Amino acid sequence: MSNGARTYQVKTFGCQMNVHDSERMAGLLEAAGYVRAPKDADAADVVVFNTCAVRENADNRLYGNLGLLAPRKAARPGMQIAVGGCLAQKDRDTIVRRAPWVDVVFGTHNVGKLPVLLERARIREEAQVEIAESLEVFPSTLPTRRESDRLAWVSISVGCNNTCTFCIVPALRGKEKDRRPGEILAEIEALVEDGVCEITLLGQNVNAYGSDFGDRRAFSDLLRACGRIEGLERVRFTSPHPRDFTDDVIEAMAQTPNVMPQLHMPLQSGSDRVLRAMRRSYRQDRYLGIIERVRAAIPDAAITTDIIVGFPGETEEDFEQTLHVVREARFAQAFTFQYSKRPGTPAAEMPDQIPKEIVQRRYERLVELQEEISWAENRGQVGRVVEVLVSEGEGRKDGATRRLSGRAPDNRLVHFNPEPADPAEGPVRPGDLVTVEITYAAPHHLLADKPALSVRRLPPVGARSAAARGGPAGPGAGAGAGVMLGLPGIGAP
Repeated sequence: MSNGARTYQVKTFGCQMNVHDSERMAGLLEAAGYVRAPKDADAADVVVFNTCAVRENADNRLYGNLGLLAPRKAARPGMQIAVGGCLAQKDRDTIVRRAPWVDVVFGTHNVGKLPVLLERARIREEAQVEIAESLEVFPSTLPTRRESDRLAWVSISVGCNNTCTFCIVPALRGKEKDRRPGEILAEIEALVEDGVCEITLLGQNVNAYGSDFGDRRAFSDLLRACGRIEGLERVRFTSPHPRDFTDDVIEAMAQTPNVMPQLHMPLQSGSDRVLRAMRRSYRQDRYLGIIERVRAAIPDAAITTDIIVGFPGETEEDFEQTLHVVREARFAQAFTFQYSKRPGTPAAEMPDQIPKEIVQRRYERLVELQEEISWAENRGQVGRVVEVLVSEGEGRKDGATRRLSGRAPDNRLVHFNPEPADPAEGPVRPGDLVTVEITYAAPHHLLADKPALSVRRLPPVGARSAAARGGPAGPGAGAGAGVMLGLPGIGAP
């Protein structure tokens, strides 16, 4: 604890939107005077759970964690527990009924109320449950405690206009709301001024951006505009929808040098019949056509996907169609899920729910096939020279192997020898851009064991903005805690 300030922890479950929301929650708490608890702390004065409702076990994970905290809270006067995010938006009063030691429940639309609700719960000594039905404030206007000095999420929209029968997110996040392009670009320029070199544009359906204000080319125009921002090294985006993935987006990706050759394109199923039941508005031919056009325009692109196995009514023939698309598309990685029934979704009420044992067998076959493809695709990288943005803490064995880790332009994870070929360049540090030659491939990562070919140093964090202010720059000038790289990554799913 610092100067008697109350400490906090934010525990995040779910997607990239939740990760970015957690950065907002941390920023709000720090603006209200809280300080982040050390990572090894047994518990903080305030513990916030930012929840996900996509998977069936989300409830079990939350209540299991809440149960573990109950005795700690009883032994620590003044400790508070808050639950936010999608599961809170869905379950509302249920959380306090099942876990009466929770102090605050807030939803996806009123993240900005977190400090106020904590203070109200403390004064009134009773749980505060506040769920807004629509977005109160666009998240970008809230304070942010970013997890990285060099990489940043940038929300361009929230909500979703799709009606996929398996997905509960639109009911919890609401209809799509888009930010104006000028606001987005101003945020990115400010981040670059503070030393950020890579941004990931975020949206529930990111390439539908512009539908809120009637501009069908808004997303491709935004990508091109990012390419004109001096000092912005890398641009990524997630997650697009095949329905809205148009040729002008492919052209913008291919023609904008700092847009990375990486695409996360959810498939969900390769069967036209299942896609129709899912209310996914594309079919197998259209999906494979997009992949083909992306590869023609960007030959080195690494394409990843999401796949659901065992959707209600899925036959063996339907599943074989999914395997066919996996073989044809040759994904660098697939994030595979067994269908999870979510109350409140149309799919939960569909007949022909698939028995667990059949789903498990199909899932194992899919994972085995994708592992073979991922490894083969990675072996094709051996001998290539790539520029890696060095991260901090991404390689779990780096200490033992004396390697560092980072992401290539296509987002593949690379563990590399940090010794530079030219000793005069000095030691490699997180945040550097290092050129290495790939020497070995595993299914979920690459190795580069020869000395680094070159090291490119970026300006110190905060250097540009400090220069503009006439103030100092360097370690501690930024708000982040080192260089961590975001998801979805090409690594073990």
